[in-house]
Amino acid sequence: MNNVVRNDNSAAKSRRRRRRPRRRGGASASTNTNSATTSGNSAKRSGSGANGPKSAKPNSGGAKKSSKSPKSARPSKQSNNRGGRKNGQDRNNRRRHAQTKRTNNRRAHSSRAQNAAPMQTSIETSAGGLVVSGLAEAVGDGGKVNLSRIYVALIGRHDRRGRLLWSMPKGHVEPGEAFDSTAEREVWEETGIRGEVIDELGVIDYWFVSDGTRIHKTVHHHLLRYVDGDLNDEDPEVTQVMWVPVDTLVERLAYADERKLARRAHNLLPDLSRAEKRAGRQTPR
Repeated sequence: MNNVVRNDNSAAKSRRRRRRPRRRGGASASTNTNSATTSGNSAKRSGSGANGPKSAKPNSGGAKKSSKSPKSARPSKQSNNRGGRKNGQDRNNRRRHAQTKRTNNRRAHSSRAQNAAPMQTSIETSAGGLVVSGLAEAVGDGGKVNLSRIYVALIGRHDRRGRLLWSMPKGHVEPGEAFDSTAEREVWEETGIRGEVIDELGVIDYWFVSDGTRIHKTVHHHLLRYVDGDLNDEDPEVTQVMWVPVDTLVERLAYADERKLARRAHNLLPDLSRAEKRAGRQTPR
């Protein structure tokens, strides 16, 4: 009996031994479940400790994250807009400052001009003209006049830039002196040629400033018949003197108002040449 009982006990022990692995398996499963639960709890604790309860919910966190992303982009856009507005305001401020500065400069200039002493004005009168050689000799058969055979005396002066400018001789009218007498005297002083007035050529006037004085100058021009003399440039105000064919006179003259007078001389000289020939006046040699 005792042996039987032992055998039964050994069988029971063997059954118990066979069951242990299942108990161990169940225990391990429960252990794994507990570990999973523990890890979940630790994740919750870590989430609540680091990012708060909202980061522990991935779905809700993702949705909120996507909803926040456009909002996070808006401040940068607004900042860019603010920067653009600021740059535009800066440009407008600079423009206004420049306009104000120009206005102030104009006001200051006008106030100085008003406070400055008025410029003195002087009136001057001069006379001169063209001394002509070869009038009678220019008339051909049938009364046709060849202007290339008529010569006039011009003077040349250097301007401030060093250019040689050609013009008609002229000078100031002395007190009590007639315009034609002044023309004869000035032509002789500036060219060395003596002439006699035969016709009026025209009057020009212009304004200029010299030594702080505004000058209104009027010049009476004449046509003069050659009498005698040789060209010279003894006048210190004259650089050169030369005879110029009448047909090239317009392009030689430097000033527009004198060029107008030269065109008028073209119209007057044919009749004057024929009159000189009829009168038998030959040009002195």
